[in-house]
Amino acid sequence: MSSNVQQGLQQAQQAPPPGAAQGSQAVGQQASQQQPPVSPEECAKVYGLILDLTVSDKREAALLELSKRRETFADLAPILWHSFGTIAALLQEIVSIYPHLSPPTLSPQGSNRVCNSLALLQCGLQQAQQAPPPGAAQGSQAVGQQASQQQPPVSPEECAKVYGLILDLTVSDKREAALLELSKRRETFADLAPILWHSFGTIAALLQEIVSIYPHLSPPTLSPQGSNRVCNSLALLQCVASHTDTRQYFLNAHIPLFLYPFLNTVSKNRPFEYLRLTSLGVIGALVKVDDPEVINFLLQTEIIPLCLRIMETGSELSKTVATFIVQKILVDDLGLAYICATAERFYAVSTVLSNMVSSILDHPSGRLLKHVVRCYLRLSDNARAREALRQCLPAAFRVHPQHADGRDANAFNAALRDDTATKKWLTQLLWNIGDNAAVERLLPGHNLPAAPTPHK
Repeated sequence: MSSNVQQGLQQAQQAPPPGAAQGSQAVGQQASQQQPPVSPEECAKVYGLILDLTVSDKREAALLELSKRRETFADLAPILWHSFGTIAALLQEIVSIYPHLSPPTLSPQGSNRVCNSLALLQCGLQQAQQAPPPGAAQGSQAVGQQASQQQPPVSPEECAKVYGLILDLTVSDKREAALLELSKRRETFADLAPILWHSFGTIAALLQEIVSIYPHLSPPTLSPQGSNRVCNSLALLQCVASHTDTRQYFLNAHIPLFLYPFLNTVSKNRPFEYLRLTSLGVIGALVKVDDPEVINFLLQTEIIPLCLRIMETGSELSKTVATFIVQKILVDDLGLAYICATAERFYAVSTVLSNMVSSILDHPSGRLLKHVVRCYLRLSDNARAREALRQCLPAAFRVHPQHADGRDANAFNAALRDDTATKKWLTQLLWNIGDNAAVERLLPGHNLPAAPTPHK
């Protein structure tokens, strides 16, 4: 693991976001109504105090400060419970005064200290009696209500099962089964991502699974079982990448770089295709939410050449996801400027897109065509690219597809006819580059705006 990755992981894990809330709508809405949002500074303060509980010299002060916050920091209890060594520290405080019970020699200071420990344990008991949510949610009313509306309550038994599985990730003999079970739950356990991120050793275990198959990439000796196992690890990382609370920390740790060797493979065997597709899914989860920081990271780490290769040689599904990633990069102004900054970059992208159009004529795919057209349309928002597209836009877009290279493309026509959105985007693309005759053939009598506008 590189020093940059290690540093990023350390920074990300030192300032975790406020955890992960589950539970019934009533509990979620009640918590959001009773308490105001907690500032990032206060969250950082609380996490620092929790870390101090494991340091004997700092524990007394930390106990006092945390006991003051148990009424204002709604989900302090789950954070205490799932922080490494915290409950052990509280229990240590309790048992340390046993010798002072008989004969009664307990000092006021000792009594206050252990009472603060008991107050924190009481915090956990009270929340458990209210149907405890897994993890620790803080934030605005909108966030809390949205989470409670989207998913049903999670039972305490299911919470316990999930936490047990997360612990199993750090046990090599139990990891494979835990990966499978947790990957099945990533859609139903809304805040699995923060719990994974902040659980001791979990992310390291997932990364260990990933790097363990590097020796099997070249020569390609990856078994189906090995592929399934690492893909389950990638599915959990995708969960982390797509969650609002953990996405930035995922980037700060440079974790996507661990996936690039998988995207660089060329074997068409099923285990490798599955591996590439799942890795693309992680990157796709990052770009799905329009975030300039994500785009900047991907541009700096040269994701585009990897996507272009898959767009040319991958399966239809891998091509579709890779094209979607390029489309989302183009949608961002920084991404569009980057690709159009040099002729080499522009023609690298446009050539691959043109080849894909030719392939779609032979093997029609409406889903893939939609993303290709969106890429071209966004390129046409750049003045230099628009001028170049007048010369290099595929002929199939300009004329009736049945006349394109002499090939019958009824399915191509059907895809356009059935997908009004793609047909509209293609029409706008042709209008942008000034091919009014093609526009008229595609949509006779259709009126479009007099000037092109950005399409995001």
